[in-house]
Amino acid sequence: MTATTLARRAATGSLIGLALGDALGYPTEFKDVPSILASFGPWRQMDLPRPAIVTDDTQMTLALGRGLRTAMDRGVLAPLRMARPVREEFVDWYHSPENDRAPGRTCLVACNLLGDERRPWQEASQIGSKGCGANMRVAPIGLVPGLSDEQRAGAAQLQAALTHGHPTALAASDLTAHAIRLLVRGADPTALVGLLRSYAYDNRTRYHEQWLGDLWTRAQDPTPQHFIARGWDECLAALERLRTAVRGASPETDPCLATGEGWIAEEALATGLLCFLLFPDEPLTALRRAACTAGDSDSIACLTGAFAGAHLGVDAWPRAWADRIEYAGELQTLGALWDV
Repeated sequence: MTATTLARRAATGSLIGLALGDALGYPTEFKDVPSILASFGPWRQMDLPRPAIVTDDTQMTLALGRGLRTAMDRGVLAPLRMARPVREEFVDWYHSPENDRAPGRTCLVACNLLGDERRPWQEASQIGSKGCGANMRVAPIGLVPGLSDEQRAGAAQLQAALTHGHPTALAASDLTAHAIRLLVRGADPTALVGLLRSYAYDNRTRYHEQWLGDLWTRAQDPTPQHFIARGWDECLAALERLRTAVRGASPETDPCLATGEGWIAEEALATGLLCFLLFPDEPLTALRRAACTAGDSDSIACLTGAFAGAHLGVDAWPRAWADRIEYAGELQTLGALWDV
């Protein structure tokens, strides 16, 4: 990792940005844009709520981060070594009294099933769900240094599959983690969509059996390659919509009109990226645009914040905002582990 990366503290910046976007979008979720403007005023002037409370998006990101930390303290990241502590963290989140932020049904159902230790995790996975809960929490896997491409892809898909087993959820989570890693490494935002499309084509028929086991047999596909290709193809279609939107979308128009409302994983990725790419060097403007959307505003904005923070580092965020975000201490502790 370069001195520039160290100086900007990209991991901390990404995690703080994720939480700030989550908190900014929490009050606007389930509202249309006219209602948001009527309640909060011009979108470019939106302020961080007081108190700055986050949703299950940040809570599950932290759960994944803690599970990863435990797994890597025990040795090289591998499927069995990762699955157990992440599963335990997800179950602990499910039972937490702080799990009262309108979490998605898929996460609740799957985490309840994961609580039975005798059950293979593949039996808990909701094979028909590709909700954005799969990738709104995946940022830590893009931030952990030292992973091989195979480890990062497998880990990103495994953490998604613990709850969301649809192949599009797996592919979108892999792409989200890859985008964050590219930005941490200094990728030019203007090249990002092309890099992600190339990555999707390269991995279109690659089923990570070591990480996913027999998950694919829960669906109706004839082969594991057919199963995973369905997911990559849906993500490639979303990236094509994103590529068109980046060239022509107006910053004043709701991004959801171009790339989708973000309730499903591939749309959350595309719309979160669109908000970031509209304002790659104006992180607060990007967050505000993401929060002022008609779709799943908190998940869109948390992904936008993760991308912006990975690109610009922790100094992207005003200290007055970063210091009062809920879970600030734990976010900074995890980030400090991965900034080096």
